[in-house]
Amino acid sequence: QVQLVESGGGSVQAGGSLRLACTASGRIENPNVMGWYRQAPEKQREFVAIMFTDGTTQYRDAVLGRFDISRDNAKTTAYLQMNSLKPEDTAVYYCKYRRRFGSVEVGDTYWGQGIQVTVSS
Repeated sequence: QVQLVESGGGSVQAGGSLRLACTASGRIENPNVMGWYRQAPEKQREFVAIMFTDGTTQYRDAVLGRFDISRDNAKTTAYLQMNSLKPEDTAVYYCKYRRRFGSVEVGDTYWGQGIQVTVSS
């Protein structure tokens, strides 16, 4: 099993910045993918950004150019630097971990507890 602990959320004004962090512990296997999803009230959880252990990243179009995902050298912590925040970025952000085998994801998907990001206009 894998545990994901998130930090760094909060409230900011539109145009501001926040940085989220997610640290994975437990049964960590490589390669893997870590990233961020978000869920606004009464909406489906949606993909935001992911980063593979080889450094490859993918972003949701709506955050491209504003958000930057990174991982530490041990690849156990994922960060999401969020700049130029907009009210529509308001959501609970969830960290995701899943191991990979070759080019495919395998095994259980693990989620963090969720952390609130609120952007006011």
